[in-house]
Amino acid sequence: MGDTVNAIILGFVQGATEFLPVSSTGHLILMREALHATSKYALAYDAVLQLATGLAIVIYFLPDIWRLFQVFLRMLGRMPVPAKERTLIFAILLGTIPAVFFGLLLESRMETVLRSPVLVAFVLVAGAGLFAYAEYASAFHTTSRELTLKKGIIIGFFQSLALIPGMSRSGSTIAGGLILGLTRYEAARFSFLLAIPIVLGSGLKKLLELMKTQSLESLTPVWIGAAVAFFVGLGAIHFMLLFVRNNTLWPFIWYRIALAALVITLTFN
Repeated sequence: MGDTVNAIILGFVQGATEFLPVSSTGHLILMREALHATSKYALAYDAVLQLATGLAIVIYFLPDIWRLFQVFLRMLGRMPVPAKERTLIFAILLGTIPAVFFGLLLESRMETVLRSPVLVAFVLVAGAGLFAYAEYASAFHTTSRELTLKKGIIIGFFQSLALIPGMSRSGSTIAGGLILGLTRYEAARFSFLLAIPIVLGSGLKKLLELMKTQSLESLTPVWIGAAVAFFVGLGAIHFMLLFVRNNTLWPFIWYRIALAALVITLTFN
């Protein structure tokens, strides 16, 4: 029962925070400490929860993904396609490369030294600084607001920052988009679409590793947590896309600073 309750809580945390610029990985690490639910398989479990939220992105953006797939098939057939969709496809493909490279490079450290609550606290503050700068840069940006291939690749490097717990995948990529001049909605939309390959890829990899070492029955709490993460994640995507249309990142900036202060206080007192 305890494992199931913990899985439900962790699934809710993952689903609610994956698409908000507050760091789902950081929250999972902090929540595991609070629940005393640490495990040598914690990173793999968290990747499965992220896989569930990755599936939520696919379902939410299914019409967009289907349209891009059709465009991709037309490209293979050397048929004319809209320039905007062509750019988006290549921006997603090339923007994924940095996170894959750095993810493989840092995988062993992600399972050990990069899962410290104190590290999460400091990175929460660093991320808040990045988001504050993004808000400043966006307010004074005068160049094109359109996504380009160059911008997509640069945002891909911003996505790599999320490998450090506490940074936030959605936060870093949305911030990158704002710094490069994208509109708030387009920055958020591209952030979610860019997350699909890396989240699904890492989640499937970890799921296969878990299934080799543990029985399907022992993974029942993980399936329950993943289901919770999926449904909560759908709501979080919808909320964030509506929120960024008319709001800044400042509420999340102050939340990150407050959470970091709380973690440091509890850790050293």
